[in-house]
Amino acid sequence: MSTSTTAVGPAVSAVQPTFTDLGTPLRDVTFVVVDLETTGSRADDAGITEIGAVKVRGGQVLGEFQSLVDPGRPVPAFVARLTGITTAMVATAPEIDLVLPSFLEFAHHSVLVAHNAPFDIGFLKAACAELGYTWPGFPVVDTLPLARRVVTRDEARNHKLATLATLFRARTSPEHRALADARATVDVLHGLFERLAPLGVTHLEDLATASDPVPADVRRKAPLADHLPSAPGVYLFRGPGDEVLYVGTSTNIRQRVRSYFTAAEKRRRMAEMVRIAESVTPVVCATPLEAQVRELRLIAEHAPRYNRRSKHPERQSWVRLTDEPYPRLSVVTDVRGDVPHIGPFTSRRTANDAVAALHDALPLRQCTQRLPLVARDRRSPCALAGLGRCSAPCTATDAPDESYRQAVDAATTALTGDPGAVERALSERVARLAAQERYEEAGQVTARLRAFVRAAARSQRLDPLSRCRELVAARPTPVGGWEVVVVRHARLAATAVSPPEEDPWPLIHSLLATAEVVEAPNAPAPACHPEEAEIVLAWLDAPDVRLVRVSDPWTCPVRSAVGRTDLRYVADSVAHAVTPDRAASAGVDTMTAC
Repeated sequence: MSTSTTAVGPAVSAVQPTFTDLGTPLRDVTFVVVDLETTGSRADDAGITEIGAVKVRGGQVLGEFQSLVDPGRPVPAFVARLTGITTAMVATAPEIDLVLPSFLEFAHHSVLVAHNAPFDIGFLKAACAELGYTWPGFPVVDTLPLARRVVTRDEARNHKLATLATLFRARTSPEHRALADARATVDVLHGLFERLAPLGVTHLEDLATASDPVPADVRRKAPLADHLPSAPGVYLFRGPGDEVLYVGTSTNIRQRVRSYFTAAEKRRRMAEMVRIAESVTPVVCATPLEAQVRELRLIAEHAPRYNRRSKHPERQSWVRLTDEPYPRLSVVTDVRGDVPHIGPFTSRRTANDAVAALHDALPLRQCTQRLPLVARDRRSPCALAGLGRCSAPCTATDAPDESYRQAVDAATTALTGDPGAVERALSERVARLAAQERYEEAGQVTARLRAFVRAAARSQRLDPLSRCRELVAARPTPVGGWEVVVVRHARLAATAVSPPEEDPWPLIHSLLATAEVVEAPNAPAPACHPEEAEIVLAWLDAPDVRLVRVSDPWTCPVRSAVGRTDLRYVADSVAHAVTPDRAASAGVDTMTAC
């Protein structure tokens, strides 16, 4: 039974031919084209119902192999409809322990070929393992990736066997029977060989890279990795004028950089970058944490054109309550003033979603003018006031609007502590919308709530670490030493590794004396790239990390947003109002775990 799975490259070992040994011409190779029909798509819980194979060499058919196989289990109805093979047909067929040895003998000293080879070869290998046979290690050619190389979408709508058989005018039409599909694959294989020949694929060894070739100008850059160390750290690809093109990190710099010049690198922009690159600069790091942080800082410093993330931390947005008599929500690009902030947001659109969530739940004013504590002249309330979504402090002429102060206090609590009031209000609204089958609106409200809760959680985690003047922590290394870090205002100020069986305290004192001096930021913004603070927090959250010294309290509110990012309030509310199918349409999951 044919299925669609991820194709892998041919298993043929690549050989660099010499002038005296150019490899094996394709016309001299004996291929055994094989196809299987099965009871399912997974070798671990399905059985083989039919094996079909055709042996060819030089375009001539040398023999054929075909046998039904008793899978030892019923054939599912949908498989029977697809293949025409029923349980009754295989009831009297030989079992796989009788058929497999015959097939292996038929394929002896051959190269196996299949369309979507991982599927068929996977079942054959599983059968060998089950019977205790050693897999012979056949070279394997997969016609699917070869077809993707030379057959364009203009010629065929897809690369399925039936489509390719029609394109290459195969003498046999695939019909989900093993031998017929194998015969069709033979014609497809020969058609592909005809198209590959002008590309220089004329020998068996050429097939190793025919489906995923590395351009010659990319492969020629491989010597750039020769001088690099096999150590953890950061690497910088540099172009003309010493321009930093790309920054990456790896536990083995040399091995990782070498992969950019092989078929393992699939990204087109990386191939373009390698063509421009003139050198690679390594930066060896003592620990993976240091490597992650250095990579982030170098990306922010150089803004390499081929890096897609973390290049512009100044573009991240925050949501804050303004500092005025009647505060309102505002989207800003930095943290300033001693007022509540949440963020940072990766986009202004997400920040606006969080603002909309707060406006949906709390009657905060949405006008932008600065209002006095008591208005001189009586004004007409706006439309939002008429809808009950604003207490209209602009109309207060006798005394300050205390109801608005209550709304501001609720917003402050939601921003800096417990977001429960906002969650409950919006989850009830989502449930009502879902019950009315207004799923698109329910999904929009859920997205707004998610944006708010995640930003509040992020800022509540960043705030105490950003205020902490100095934190020292240590983590045991696999060889018995200690990885020590010094963090100041969320910024990695120093790190080193103590040798095994040595007292780490001299190293700690040395790090404290030489660590970077970090100025206090405006919390909750850290004194570094927000992503660096997240990396440090993730390291500190590891279960084997031990705190050595903390200069200031490092705590989060008990009822904070940190533990509520699963939006359980929304899920519970929707679960009471609608079925799980409708809940999914509303963009929530009624089975979300704590």
